[in-house]
Amino acid sequence: MAGHDNTHADNNSPRETRVVRDAKGRREKVEVPSTGHEWDGIREYDNPLPRWWLWVFYATVVWALFYVIAYPAIPLISGNTKGVLDYTPRKEVAAEIDKFNAANAPVQARLVETPVEEIAKDPELANYTANAGAAIFRTWCAQCHGSGAAGAVGYANLLDNDWLWGGSAEEIYTTVRHGIRSPSDPETRYSEMPRFGTDGMLDKAQIGEVVDYVLQLAGQPHDAKAAAAGQVIYADNCAACHAEDGTGDRAQGAPNLTDAIWLYGGDKATLTRIVSSGPFGVMPAWHERLSEADIRAVSSYVHSLGGGE
Repeated sequence: MAGHDNTHADNNSPRETRVVRDAKGRREKVEVPSTGHEWDGIREYDNPLPRWWLWVFYATVVWALFYVIAYPAIPLISGNTKGVLDYTPRKEVAAEIDKFNAANAPVQARLVETPVEEIAKDPELANYTANAGAAIFRTWCAQCHGSGAAGAVGYANLLDNDWLWGGSAEEIYTTVRHGIRSPSDPETRYSEMPRFGTDGMLDKAQIGEVVDYVLQLAGQPHDAKAAAAGQVIYADNCAACHAEDGTGDRAQGAPNLTDAIWLYGGDKATLTRIVSSGPFGVMPAWHERLSEADIRAVSSYVHSLGGGE
């Protein structure tokens, strides 16, 4: 227990004593009373806590009471106590945000008024979007596309020149603003690959043959006999979106099957799964969360990363 000294004791051990001063200031030894507790021969004595420690403790109690009264502290059902000083760091942060918003307002107004394709030609706007767009990207986009924008399986690499929906500044802006298959935006970019196996449109043998044909289009190892049969299946079921030569159609978000760039992977097992079950990735429509200036800034930033057309 705090304030108690533990001392080994037995029946022949001396009593615990401490030095105190009497009313006249003379030093004398007094016996320290025992608490009556004893464990394994260790007796506990009731020594008082050091006076300096007590004053520090009392000061912390007073400070805690002052803090609870002065500042937001106690959680309630639908909020918290506000404190008599009505202070919160949130107000300071909000004031800082307002200050910078006011400073950026003129350039943001110009950004909104400038055609997306012309932003990079304006040095001031290009400098602003390089910094603001990068900050927006790190906050909202890096979770899926990576901090360096190189993407991951199922998330597009924004550094190359292979774009499902087009890589011009205007096309990137449209994708960011309305998203891809975003359920809350009626203007979202939308396409859906059929689930050829799940919905019974093709059997396993046919799926295997068309996969071999796709591997042939991509210049990868394949079964030539199966690919020959798969060419007919491809023409009947896939060419409408991916084109007869497999180069795809950006207007539909249909990828080019002849290059070595794959969103979900280009091995035979992955292609078989995709043809059978169909991918259905979703990108949010960011106009619901970001301002028009922010969307233009991040779109211009993505376009400047090197893959934009």
